[in-house]
Amino acid sequence: MRHPDRTTWTDWLAAQAATRDAAGLRRTLRPRPAADDTVDLAGNDYLGLSRDPIVTAAAADAALMWGAGAGASRLVTGSLRLHEQLESELAGYLGQPAALVFSTGYHANLAIVSALADRDTLVVSDAHIHASLVDAVRLSRAELVVVPHSDVTAVSAALAGSDKRAIVLAESVYSVLGDEAPLTDLAAVAAEHDALLVVDEAHGLGVHGAGLVHAHGLAGVPHVVVTATLSKALGSQGGAVLGSPKLIDHLVNRARPFIFDTGLAPAAAGGALAALGILREHPELPDLVRRRVLDLAAALGVEPPAGAVLSVPMPSPQVAVAAQAEALAHGLRVGCFRPPSVPDGVSRLRITVNAGISDDDWARATEVLVAVVKEHG
Repeated sequence: MRHPDRTTWTDWLAAQAATRDAAGLRRTLRPRPAADDTVDLAGNDYLGLSRDPIVTAAAADAALMWGAGAGASRLVTGSLRLHEQLESELAGYLGQPAALVFSTGYHANLAIVSALADRDTLVVSDAHIHASLVDAVRLSRAELVVVPHSDVTAVSAALAGSDKRAIVLAESVYSVLGDEAPLTDLAAVAAEHDALLVVDEAHGLGVHGAGLVHAHGLAGVPHVVVTATLSKALGSQGGAVLGSPKLIDHLVNRARPFIFDTGLAPAAAGGALAALGILREHPELPDLVRRRVLDLAAALGVEPPAGAVLSVPMPSPQVAVAAQAEALAHGLRVGCFRPPSVPDGVSRLRITVNAGISDDDWARATEVLVAVVKEHG
C-alpha cells in the first residue's frame, strides 16, 4: 500500500513540467523531413559533409558490406577492419600515436575519465566543461575541483595542493561561448605537476583542421590526451580517444562505455572515414568556415568565436525562444541556449556556421539574423 505522504510519480512529473513551463524552459522534439528547404544554422555539420555524396555513398557501401550494425561489442565480434582503418586514419591526421573509436563522443568522454580516475584521483575541471565530462567525473567518484573558466592559475593551485594522481579537463573550443582554451599554458602546468591533460576537440576538429591540440604543437605529447566526436565537422556519428598505445590498451581493458557497448555502426564509420579524406584533400573548407564566422560576427556585433558557433546573448529565455521562432518563420533554423544548459545563466541564440551552404543562402541567412537580432537583442 502506498504511503499517504508519498508523492506519486504522476504528480511529480506534472510538477516538474509545470516548473519548466513557468521558467520558459520546455524542450520538445521537432522531427524534420528528409527534404527540408529551411537553411540549417542550428546543427553541428560545420563543413557540410553529412550530405556530401562521397560521404553518404561511403556510409551506404559500408552498411552493405559490413551490415546495418557492428553486431556485438568490440571485444566480442564487433571490431571490424573498418574500425581499425578509421582509427589509423584519425590518429595519423591528428598526429597521435593511436586512437580508439566509440559509438558516440559522449561515450568517449565517459570512457577516458571513468577508466583513469577513481577515489585516489584528483580531477581539475574547467567550469564550462561539457556535460559528458561532468557525468564522467561523477561516475569516477574522483575528488573534484571546479576552477573558474580558463583560469590557469587556479588549475596550478589546485594541482599543487594535492598529492593524488591528477587529471585536468578542458575543451579546445568551448561550445557555448565559443572561446579557445589556453592549451599551451594548461599543458605546461599539467606537465609541471605530473598531471594528465584531457582536451575535448569536439568543436576544434575540422574547424581548425586537425584541431587546436595539433595547431599548438601538443599532438603526441605523452601527458596530453584528445577526445573527439565524428558527428560535427566530420558529418557522421561516433567518438574517439587519441593518445598513447598504452592508454588505448587500458581503455580496451577497463573502459566500461567501450567494453559493454556495441561497436560503432559500419555506416557511421564508413562515412566518417570518407569525410576525413575530404578534409585532408580540401583544407579550404575550414578556411571558409572561419571567413564566414568572422563576417557574421561583425554583422551581428558580437565577438568572433574560436570555433564555428556564434552565441548571441538574449534578454531572457522567452525572448530567445521568440527570436528563434521568428528566424524559423523566415526559413532559417538556429539554436537556442537557455539555462540550465548555459554555464553563465545567459540565454543565447546559438548560430552554427556551415561551409556546405551556398553563397546565396548564406547571404540571405545573414540578412535574416541581423534583422532578428536587431529586434530581439
